[in-house]
Amino acid sequence: QVQLVESGGGLVQPGESLRLSCAASGRIFSINAMGWYRQAPGKERKLVAIITRGGGTNYAESVKGRSTITRDDAKNTVYLQMNNLKPEDTAVYYCYAEIRTQSSTYAWTYWGKGTLVTVSS
Repeated sequence: QVQLVESGGGLVQPGESLRLSCAASGRIFSINAMGWYRQAPGKERKLVAIITRGGGTNYAESVKGRSTITRDDAKNTVYLQMNNLKPEDTAVYYCYAEIRTQSSTYAWTYWGKGTLVTVSS
């Protein structure tokens, strides 16, 4: 019914930049918050950044100042621009979105399948 598809992951060297994208599709009525989590090998999934429907943002301390989250509501897409990447940023990055579908009264949280970001020299 609703799909979130991430793209933009890959292998980069320390200090380089990357932009992740996540597009939502399906019978979408509206989208509230959107955001990104990441999960490093052997560790729990943690919040990276969130953007509200009104454009308010919040970032994990580990990426604050190096990352920018934006959204394009016309495209139902959220982006995560990450600069000055570090080896500790290596993880699978998952996007999520709080979506109300055309057949629902409430918004539910949907997740993408993840995109791998590897930062290594």
